[in-house]
Amino acid sequence: MSEPATNSADIPLLHLRQSINGIDETILNLINKRLIIAKEIGCIKKEQNTYVYDKIRENEIMERLARLNAGPLKAQALHQIFTNIISASREIQTPTTISYLGPEATFTHVAAMEMFGHSAEYVPQTSIRDVFMEVIKGKCNYGMAPVENSIEGAINHTLDLFFESDLRICAEKYLNISHALLARSSNIGDIKVIYSHPQPFGQCRGWIRKNLPNAVLIECNSTAIAAQKAFAEKNTAAIANSEAAHIYGLQILESGIEDYSNNITRFLLIGRDEPKPTGDDKTSIMFAISHVPGALYKILQPIAEAGINMSKLESRPTKHENWSYFFFVDFDGHIEDDHIYQTIEQMKPYCKYLKWLGSYPRVRE
Repeated sequence: MSEPATNSADIPLLHLRQSINGIDETILNLINKRLIIAKEIGCIKKEQNTYVYDKIRENEIMERLARLNAGPLKAQALHQIFTNIISASREIQTPTTISYLGPEATFTHVAAMEMFGHSAEYVPQTSIRDVFMEVIKGKCNYGMAPVENSIEGAINHTLDLFFESDLRICAEKYLNISHALLARSSNIGDIKVIYSHPQPFGQCRGWIRKNLPNAVLIECNSTAIAAQKAFAEKNTAAIANSEAAHIYGLQILESGIEDYSNNITRFLLIGRDEPKPTGDDKTSIMFAISHVPGALYKILQPIAEAGINMSKLESRPTKHENWSYFFFVDFDGHIEDDHIYQTIEQMKPYCKYLKWLGSYPRVRE
């Protein structure tokens, strides 16, 4: 029996698809070649006892590729593609596990994946304390925890846990908090119940009032649980991040439904790494002061006199003595910078307690 005739109009399409197949094969071979070289680098790092997670080098790679990119590949797509390639390279050197405030598809999970890509292993935890404990016990290499929100302010529990642990801040991540309405149904008119965490409900109040004023709002412990419920029940929806739609098999009925678009959460990567200076770093410390007049002024005076930019000052009760407080400070610079080290040394005599939490690459919001 003869082969079916090929439509002449399909011939150009066939040739183009064959070209794409050839390009895909080349890309695949080059990625595997890159992984083999990355594995060799991992062996050298192991001999030198250096960290697999090297933010300085990864930033260099991304910045170089951004300069070389002539399009039509968009910058965001370029970043996503190479984040996952770098993640696979890191994973072949040493498997990386990240503890995070779960379950899957929380904003903490999204922040961790944006930093490490999809090749790392992510271990969800039910509390921020558990995120810390998994790293302290050595069960995970790193932990990802939220520390402050541009609207809600500091996440105090994260700050408190730094007093109890010897973990360092290894990196920071800023994530734009954008909410979406997710459901199994493709018709927004079918929605009678909406599940979400109390914070997203508060942040999307105006949109809900305008678009689904008669919907029953039911609070959950997390947006991920809300997404699970929306998948399990008819005529329901969840307010969560868009990533939850892909994880839990839901449709995005509407995105960007938050009332204010400048809602940003800062996350901290915690571990035992002590990153080297990049030239654009941030240092975090915590300290306690005595109950004497002018104590806080005297402690902060060396920062001002050194001309160092202080970007955060937060106080928390010590819980060990009434009306006694810890202070958390972020300022520009790295502890290996001489003027930063000397400034911290000048602060110590006025402190009952001072702890260096870490110096790490600063991220521009």
